[in-house]
Amino acid sequence: MPIKVLVVDDSGFFRRRLVEIFESDSRLIVVGTASNGREAIDKVQSLSPDVVTMDYEMPILDGIAAVSSIMKNKPTPVLMFSSLTHEGAKITLDALEAGAVDFMPKNFEDISRDSEMVRRALVDRVLVVARTRFSGNQRYVEPPRPREAPKPIVTERGVIIPRSRKRVSLVAIGTSTGGPMALQAVLTKLPKNFAAPLVLVQHMPAAFTGAFADRLNNICQITVKEAKDGDRLQAGVALLAPGGKQMMIDPRNGGCVRILDGDERLNYKPSVDVTFGSASKCYPGKVLSVVMTGMGVDGRDGARMLKNSGSRVWIQSEESCVIYGMPMAIEKANLADEIIHLDHIGERIAREVV
Repeated sequence: MPIKVLVVDDSGFFRRRLVEIFESDSRLIVVGTASNGREAIDKVQSLSPDVVTMDYEMPILDGIAAVSSIMKNKPTPVLMFSSLTHEGAKITLDALEAGAVDFMPKNFEDISRDSEMVRRALVDRVLVVARTRFSGNQRYVEPPRPREAPKPIVTERGVIIPRSRKRVSLVAIGTSTGGPMALQAVLTKLPKNFAAPLVLVQHMPAAFTGAFADRLNNICQITVKEAKDGDRLQAGVALLAPGGKQMMIDPRNGGCVRILDGDERLNYKPSVDVTFGSASKCYPGKVLSVVMTGMGVDGRDGARMLKNSGSRVWIQSEESCVIYGMPMAIEKANLADEIIHLDHIGERIAREVV
C-alpha cells in the first residue's frame, strides 16, 4: 500500500513541484495539499496521511504552530523544509522540538544540481520518515529485555545498576535522524561537575551545528560548543562536530580535537566512524561510547574499533529510537555492551563518570 503524503506550503509552485516528485514514485501517493498551518491541521484530521511535509513560513498559522497542534491532536510524522541558514537552523530546531521527525533544505540546489538525485533524495527521506517509530508527545515505556546485566542493587528508591568501575577518559556520542532531541534528553541530565570531556557527532548541515550547540549550551548544566580545530578536551565540556567537516581526537597537548575536511568518499560529514575510530587509538579501553537514533550504519566500524581497544559501546533501545538504524547495525554486529532506553542514558552516563 502506498505511503500517503500531505504536502503543506504556501507557495503553489512548491506544492506542485513536490506533488510531481512524490507521485513519480509508486510507493507514494499525495492525498492532499494545504497552503497554511490551519488547513494542514484540518487535513491531517480528515485525510489521515502517513507523512506531512511542512513549510515554516505560512499565513494564518506557521509551520511550528501547526506541528505542535498536530502532535497534540493526531500525532503524524512531519518532514520540515528549511533554509540552510543560521536563522533557518534555529527555526528547524524549534520544529524538531515541537515534534517534527526530520528536515530537508527547501532550496533543492542545496541537495544537488542533478534533478534525478533531488527526486531520489526527497522520496527516500519521505519513506524513511514514514517508517519512524513515532508516538508524538507520548512517552515510551521500556519493556523488560532478557539481557545479561550486572546484578542490580535494590534500594528504597528503586533498582540501581551498579557502576562498572572502569575508568572513563572520554564520552563519545553519535546520532543522526531524531538525534537533536535525543541528545537534548541525554545531555540535560549531566551535572555541572561532570568529570569527563565529551565529543558529539550529529549528522547535520554546516549552517546548523553552531545554532544547535548554542541551544544545548543554554539548556544544559555542562558546557556545549561547536568544536574548532585545536579545542582542548575538558571535563564537563561537550564538543559538537561541525557540519561538513570531520572531527578527530588528537592526544597531544593533553588531548584536543582536529577539525578536517576529510575524505569526499565518506557518506557523512561529520562521521561517527571517524571520531570513534580516532578515540579508540587515543584512549584505548577508556572511552564510553553511545550510538543513538539514526538511519544507516555510521558508527558501526568505529564501535568495532572501540570494542577491540577495550572500550564500551552502548546503544539506544529500539522502542525509544525515532530510527533504529545505526543502533541496530551495532546490535547485529554483536558490538553492544548494553541496550538502554533513551530516558535512562543520561542518568547512566552520569553514574559511570565520577
